[in-house]
Amino acid sequence: MQHVIKTEVDVTRAQLTRNGIDVLRGIASFIDPNHLRVTNGDGQQAEYEAQSFVIATGTKPAISSKVPLNGKTIVSSDQILQMESMPRTLIVVGGGVIGVEYACMFATLGVRVILIERRPRLLEFADQEIVEALSYHLRDSRVTMRLNEAVESVEQAADGSVVANLESKKKLSGDTLLYAVGRQGNVDELNLAAAGIEADNRGRIPVDAQYRTKQAHIFAVGDVIGFPSLASVSMEQGRLAAAFAFGAPATSNPALYPYGIYTIPEISFMGKTEEQLTDEDVPYEVGVAYYREIARGQIRGDTTGRLKLIFHRESKEILGVHIIGRARRNCCTSGRQSWRSGDDGLLRVDRLQLPDARRMLQGSGVQRPQ
Repeated sequence: MQHVIKTEVDVTRAQLTRNGIDVLRGIASFIDPNHLRVTNGDGQQAEYEAQSFVIATGTKPAISSKVPLNGKTIVSSDQILQMESMPRTLIVVGGGVIGVEYACMFATLGVRVILIERRPRLLEFADQEIVEALSYHLRDSRVTMRLNEAVESVEQAADGSVVANLESKKKLSGDTLLYAVGRQGNVDELNLAAAGIEADNRGRIPVDAQYRTKQAHIFAVGDVIGFPSLASVSMEQGRLAAAFAFGAPATSNPALYPYGIYTIPEISFMGKTEEQLTDEDVPYEVGVAYYREIARGQIRGDTTGRLKLIFHRESKEILGVHIIGRARRNCCTSGRQSWRSGDDGLLRVDRLQLPDARRMLQGSGVQRPQ
């Protein structure tokens, strides 16, 4: 972790230096909508004035009075990487991206994992069929999923184990508990009120389509504005906000932002899900190709990987692309390199047309009208 963070910091610092950007180290807080006070590590303060601001302070793990974090056996998603030993049993509270990712990692390492989620399914924003495939893999890795369950309290037992008391009166015991129910915006020290800005109870700052806050010259981007809280999306939001702040032309299509979730197997997708299209009364059809039906899948013994394409029944436009499993470059073609997979597992759609999709899926999937 420290190696990755150091590399990211070094790359960012080099980019800032190369572009002649001044970096002020310290804690910033608003004095008024146009002035900031920055306090450095020595306690020295300086005031700065600007015509535009971009808030990109990110988030920190959310806390709950029901879960007494101690950094050892009851930990947050930040503290879990400082554990001194590997638990035999891990209770994960939260079936969002972070909770599911850690559940997969520890299950792969041989830890017995219990995953608690108050909603009826994991990753509600992702395609249900893809999530069902992931859920099958989790169960196959001996992960116990407790859906539609909420934690009432957490306590440390006399023998050193951790007990999660559920609202349904069930008691779940494990060596360690990871509390991964959401994150909180890093806004406590910004003094947003002085700038005329308000954050919600999770520290998220409301913005408009151009990432402007209530103050038109103050922008907010990244995790601090909420979903989807993904690095690739946050970087694009920052680019757009900077352009809007300087009045430079900038365009983007949030509907086509790629989503990558580092579960095992990985999930990546772009566009709409079947559930979204159904709610919007959009006529669509679906094609599915299974990784197990090609030679590479047989060699690897991969039974979970699949590619799912959703397209408009009438216009033939691709509406959504969904993948589970680590796709391989050139594993599927249609006479030319119409689509490929990068090293990050995300699908790149270059110029896929419906005839290509039909040929690609022929004999290895189904089309079902909706």
